[in-house]
Amino acid sequence: MAQVDAIIIGGGIVGLSTGLALLAARPGRSVVVLEKEALLAAHQTGRNSGVIHAGLYYKPGSVKARTCARGRTLMEGFCERHGVPFERCGKVIVATRADEVPRLEELERRGRANGLTGIRRIDRDELREREPHAAAVASLFVSETGIVDYREVTRAMAREFARLGGELRTSARATAIGRRGATVVVSSTAGDVEARVLVGCAGLGSDRVARMAGLEPGVAIVPFRGEYWMLSPQRAHLVKNLIYPVPDPAFPFLGVHFTRRIGGGVEAGPNAVLALAREGYARTSFVARDALEIARWPGFWRMARRHWRAGMAEQWRSLSRSAFARACAALVPELTEGDVTPGGAGVRAQAVARDGALVDDFAVVEAERMVHVVNAPSPAATASLAIGEEIAQRALRWL
Repeated sequence: MAQVDAIIIGGGIVGLSTGLALLAARPGRSVVVLEKEALLAAHQTGRNSGVIHAGLYYKPGSVKARTCARGRTLMEGFCERHGVPFERCGKVIVATRADEVPRLEELERRGRANGLTGIRRIDRDELREREPHAAAVASLFVSETGIVDYREVTRAMAREFARLGGELRTSARATAIGRRGATVVVSSTAGDVEARVLVGCAGLGSDRVARMAGLEPGVAIVPFRGEYWMLSPQRAHLVKNLIYPVPDPAFPFLGVHFTRRIGGGVEAGPNAVLALAREGYARTSFVARDALEIARWPGFWRMARRHWRAGMAEQWRSLSRSAFARACAALVPELTEGDVTPGGAGVRAQAVARDGALVDDFAVVEAERMVHVVNAPSPAATASLAIGEEIAQRALRWL
């Protein structure tokens, strides 16, 4: 059995960031990352919109707000040092109705409270200069927002992790977790490993890994599939950079928005529909275990009673191209149904509490020699290096 100082379950961007932080704090210590897939960034890390978030939306003082601000700076610095292309292009947030203007003003207040200096209201003339095809009665410009390919970031992290002496095992699904005296033993499909501390960063499987380790996280992961559409090449010029709506504060998802990708093209979406498979990227995806766990979790039914109207609207936009196109046209009126083509899809690991609350902030549960991240929603990719620092600090007391 391999014996190391630390095991990290999950080789996504948060797991690798944590590994980098552990090795930076304790050079020479042995850290192994177990990733169940053969390739890195197969799920949430590699299937998001590729935005480096500024930190506008998050409640001041929250973990999200704090780690996004620091994480954005760390992410840009990491990309510069390791040759990962990124661009700080900025984005506009548009209020398309008068009743959205007070929420837009609250976003501006939050952004300033979170330390953003490049946020300001812009008039119609400047909006026409930045996004000439966007519709708005009022708008904000946020200069700190950027774009990157997080798959490339993850690959660069893996190279740096190996350079610092870390070991990354792919095709290594954790199958059992136990204790042996003052150590933790993880059995996996790539062999057993014994360590002084275990860190769980398993994303879509985070609650299962915590329960496998004997902890009760108090939440269950309910997966939501986000489906993207691409603007046709002939119509991509209608969006210059990023156009976002004013979010509904009663619903945890941003709604349909536009993102220029670092590799080219403009993406529209995502919607947010209940997925019956944790790694279900097609509408027909179904895994009996995943669906049964959703049905058995009392928080799911309480959540469904609160948000069923919004959920039905999201489902309709998933089934109807014309409905999705109408949502796009609310922001860019020139867009029609023929201007969007199916793109990729991702699945968000949404932690839902027993009372039905959608856990909005990062959440961690701990036990002796164990630290488990059980909720890491957006802006987890942006904030990953800062989150990794904080998770590593919790684990270091066992090292």
